[in-house]
Amino acid sequence: MGRKIFEAVNLHNLRMKNRLIRSATWEGIADFDGSINDEVYGIYSEIAKGGMCTDVPPLARVGAIIAGFTDVSQDDYYIHGAMRLSRDELIPQYRKLTDIIHAEDCPVIIQLAMGAFYRKLPNGLTKQSEPDNMTEDEIKNVIAMFIQSAKRAEAANFDGVQIHAAHFFFLSRFISPAANHRNDSYGGNTLNRSRILTEILSGIKSECPGLHVTVKINSSDFIRGGLNESESLEICRILADNGIDSIEVSGNGTSVEGIRAGVNEAYFLDFAANLAENVNVPVILVGGLRSLKTMQTILDTTKIELLSLSRPLLREPDLPAKFLSGESSESLCVSCNACYSSHAHRCVYR
Repeated sequence: MGRKIFEAVNLHNLRMKNRLIRSATWEGIADFDGSINDEVYGIYSEIAKGGMCTDVPPLARVGAIIAGFTDVSQDDYYIHGAMRLSRDELIPQYRKLTDIIHAEDCPVIIQLAMGAFYRKLPNGLTKQSEPDNMTEDEIKNVIAMFIQSAKRAEAANFDGVQIHAAHFFFLSRFISPAANHRNDSYGGNTLNRSRILTEILSGIKSECPGLHVTVKINSSDFIRGGLNESESLEICRILADNGIDSIEVSGNGTSVEGIRAGVNEAYFLDFAANLAENVNVPVILVGGLRSLKTMQTILDTTKIELLSLSRPLLREPDLPAKFLSGESSESLCVSCNACYSSHAHRCVYR
């Protein structure tokens, strides 16, 4: 189709210098209240610079960064060490983060998420509550949390927000028929279960019209009775009709081990390619991308617009530069997943 990896891409409210995105990667090193430290700043500085060298040309760095799991709630501790945009007092710390990334001519989107909903009890403690047990007022409050966090993201100069509706965290469970058995306006069918997403999207679009708003969603839950590809496609169509700016395709079972270049790459490709044929918004593919050849073939043979990387950039922050220069055509990442048990989820081979 004539598209190249290393060419500028213009999306709604977002201009990228190439088609490579650093997918949201949870570091797990934020403070209990969501504050971030110099280590976090250093991680994102390295990604934005394309490694620690100072002579990497802008085109040879990622086109955009999606910052990792950032909680919209102050009471959600489902994920250890999560960043947060749950209080206005945190905005200056996150503005410093965007300043560091923007200094390298790189746009940055922040992933807004909730691990689980916790109801406050009379004794001051909290208790996790599943979608079935939530009141409508509690659902509305969660929607408001996402919208308010997006407003803080805008105040911190992020270029966009990603609504995290994948990996069976709260929003992913809410839209899944395996977890949501409600029979009101927020359950009972696909349209109603996806209403929480469209109301979050509508609120962000209304309050923050300058942001790029994307979503990360499971292609399938891969569990009995869960969201399947057909219903996920339907939800994506609903989101597209309601103005989503892009869709990142994932699944409820990420970071597959044993990925080898040219052998078993791009494990969500079939769904993403089908989705790209059925919606008029850019589709982002993440999951098991390891070689320049495979990525270019995807651009040549499908309507997928953008390619998202996580583990390969943990192994080689300068991988885009290696691709562009011809120094390398394949990632050194061996998909061992040891990064999941390392401090700040760093590659153990670096």
